[in-house]
Amino acid sequence: MNPPETPQSSYEFEIFADYYQIHLQDEAAEGNLFTSWNKEAIDNLFAIAPGIIGIGTVRNSDVPLKVIITKSRPLHDNFVDWDHIIEVSMQVPSGKIIIASPSDYLPDAVRILVEPGTYRARIYYGKLESISEDGLEGDDHYQVVLWPEAYKSPDILKQRRVP
Repeated sequence: MNPPETPQSSYEFEIFADYYQIHLQDEAAEGNLFTSWNKEAIDNLFAIAPGIIGIGTVRNSDVPLKVIITKSRPLHDNFVDWDHIIEVSMQVPSGKIIIASPSDYLPDAVRILVEPGTYRARIYYGKLESISEDGLEGDDHYQVVLWPEAYKSPDILKQRRVP
C-alpha cells in the first residue's frame, strides 16, 4: 500500500475571472494568450502560450481557485467529483508563478514561489452547471495541482458536456 500523498503547499484564492479566465504564468513570460483563445480552447476551457496557462471559467466574476504544489503526479485521484479535468505543461524558469486575471496589474498580482523548472498542471473544474441565469452566481470552483515533470502535450482527462 502506498503512503498518502502530501501536498508541499496549498493556496486558496478568490480571483476575478475577467473575460472568463484566470492566468497562471511564469513571472518572466513575455507572451500572451490573445491568439490562443480559439473555439477549441474555449470549448476545452484552457489556452496555453509559452510560460502561460489560461484557465477558462464559466463566470465573469469572482471564482474560488485552489492551487496545490506537490513533489509528484497525483496517484490516487477521484475524477467523479469534477466536471472537467485537463493536464498541461508550463515552464517556470523564474521560479515565480503569477496568479492573475487578464486585467490585473501584474506587478501587484499574487506570486507563488516554486523551484525553477518545467511543471505539469492538472486543472480541475467543478460544478460548472451551477451558474445562475444572469451568469453572476454559482458554486463553480477550480483547482490546480502542479508538480515538476518534463514537458508533455496537453491532455483532456475528463471532458465536460459542451453546450
